[in-house]
Amino acid sequence: MDSGDLCFNAHINSENENNMSANFISVFVYEWKHFIRTPFKIIALLLFVIAGVYGLHNGAALYNEKVSEIEKLQEKAANEEEEISGYFSKGETGPAGRPWVNVTNPYWAIWYTPVYHFKSPDPSIVYNIGQSEQYGFYKKVTFWSSPFDADLAEEIANPERLQFGRLDFGFVVIYLLPLLLLVLLYNIKGDEEDNGYLPIIEIQSGSINSWLLTRVAFYASVAFISLLLMFLYGGFLTGVFASETSPVFGIVLLLLFYLLFWTVIYFLILKYGGGTAKNTLMMAGVWLLLTFIVPASVYQFVSIKNPASLMTDLIDAKGDNREQLFDQPDDTLRSMLFKRFPEIVDSPLAKDSTRIKRAINRSVSSLANELLKESIVRLENENREKNTMVSLSYWFNPVSFFQDRFNALTATHYQDFLAFRDQLQTLIDKQIGLLVPEIWNDVTVDENRWSGYRSRLQGEM
Repeated sequence: MDSGDLCFNAHINSENENNMSANFISVFVYEWKHFIRTPFKIIALLLFVIAGVYGLHNGAALYNEKVSEIEKLQEKAANEEEEISGYFSKGETGPAGRPWVNVTNPYWAIWYTPVYHFKSPDPSIVYNIGQSEQYGFYKKVTFWSSPFDADLAEEIANPERLQFGRLDFGFVVIYLLPLLLLVLLYNIKGDEEDNGYLPIIEIQSGSINSWLLTRVAFYASVAFISLLLMFLYGGFLTGVFASETSPVFGIVLLLLFYLLFWTVIYFLILKYGGGTAKNTLMMAGVWLLLTFIVPASVYQFVSIKNPASLMTDLIDAKGDNREQLFDQPDDTLRSMLFKRFPEIVDSPLAKDSTRIKRAINRSVSSLANELLKESIVRLENENREKNTMVSLSYWFNPVSFFQDRFNALTATHYQDFLAFRDQLQTLIDKQIGLLVPEIWNDVTVDENRWSGYRSRLQGEM
């Protein structure tokens, strides 16, 4: 091949590249004109954006509610601390009208010390409420508390959330974004197939596949721009972009990958499908299958394999087992306490037969706590097994996978609330670990010692 042939081939390749670029641009321009002249598609996009913005405001409202509630509780705790400090400075033993309370006793000093544990919401909750409405986000800690008290486990399912108006941006993305794409793409290639225009289009564009891909890419771009604009808007509602904890880039990537996931599925249906009616039915069927049928089947299977425990072990530990504990003779309870806290065996009250009964009664919460912890471990193991089974289904249950990742990125995942409960249990154990030795050593509490209690217990708030 001489130099003339090489130049000729290079010229042909350059012309082909220019033609491809021109075709790409012309298809985009054509599709834009087609889009703005199709009220049905414009209305669908507007409804999607309205739903998304509404969901963002719901997420922002929930974030503000939680932040406001935490601030109120912190203010309340500060007022209670000031009141207790006043007892010491005035030489009072406790609230007026409660003569049995004596804050110089470790039991009452610790009981009246306000200790709260919070799960502060991440600003990214504006994008996805996740499991935030299923679990409490704060708890006043006492030595009778547990991570599964009624105020920390309100079972609210997603349909109930919709009933009460808590539609969030995550729901819009997971369930309505595929429907938006369906509306935008349903008649691409199908109309041309029905009317016999495909041969002409192939001659004009050079390739049906590239023509189809360009048209699909146009609508995917429209959907992504809409998502990105809503993402930016939501970020300003709660200060996401000013937060160091919010994974902004990760959320954008998740939105992009989820959009591409559905775009590829619909592209393949359009490529290998037939007319408009057939393609629309196939796309709607896939949407229904992946968003509802498969996840529901997985959760039903998990429920059959691991039936709901109804927390019966925990209820028994709080009720019957606790009552049985109270019915135990003092000698048995003393032995159990000595085994749990060997440091109190030689304490002053252990040798005082006149006051040991009261010490036992005020320490029995530590034994009840151990009973609850055993039941909680079993309950958490059951939950962990269920979550593992669901995660194993992700290869054929991709929508649940994306929902799970969305929850994880916005700190509304089950694991986030598990960590909150673990931290709460640690704080309960710490409070009990401080209480029992102080009681048995017959400590007299003054303001300095009480300040030490407060610093030690509230350091993890």
